[in-house]
Amino acid sequence: MSLEVAHVCKDYPTRNGPLSVLRDVSLQLHRGEAVAIMGPSGSGKSTLLHILGTLDRPTAGSVKIEGKDPFSLGEHELADFRSRHIGFIFQDHHLLPQCSVLENVLVPTLVRRGNRAEAEAWARQLLDRVGLSQRLNHRPAELSGGERQRVAVARALVQHPVILLADEPTGNLDRRTAQSVAQLLLELHRQEQTVLVVVTHSAELARQFPQRLEMADGTLQSPEGPAP
Repeated sequence: MSLEVAHVCKDYPTRNGPLSVLRDVSLQLHRGEAVAIMGPSGSGKSTLLHILGTLDRPTAGSVKIEGKDPFSLGEHELADFRSRHIGFIFQDHHLLPQCSVLENVLVPTLVRRGNRAEAEAWARQLLDRVGLSQRLNHRPAELSGGERQRVAVARALVQHPVILLADEPTGNLDRRTAQSVAQLLLELHRQEQTVLVVVTHSAELARQFPQRLEMADGTLQSPEGPAP
């Protein structure tokens, strides 16, 4: 099992007592599996994604990635684990405006020692696969919204992650471009055999996924009822 989430809860302290955002969330996914998680604002979708990405810690419960509990690691070891195992795609692409397309894709590789030529060759290959091989030296401001999001997809995959997490990856795109980016994301996910988790408000995007779940009142449910 590549991703195991067991009975995860997340509370935030307030003056009126703990605010429960996630309640007993469990999820299991193998490599090659993909799930879209829907739900209204404030339902806990992004909080769950941040915990899966080890950006936030659960109040209770456990998360295992490739059989390892990342939250048992120290801060430096956790950052390295996150860099090696998890790729992120956000609604806002978060590209560095002063860097070229190729440099933006290579940013995640800079924190680790390794073969620079090999990393650049893989980045170039990814950019070719997302249709941007002719745009390597362009800056983000010279790209369309869909092109910038394609760069973000390539950047998320450059470290060969086990888990690919996407938060509203098509939210800022027009319908046609959103469909194109969604198809690309799913295609690369299948080719690389990642675990793909997307949170979205878009029913159209969710329908393209083989598995769909809903967040409601901090719990994760299938469309027919609570998730197993």
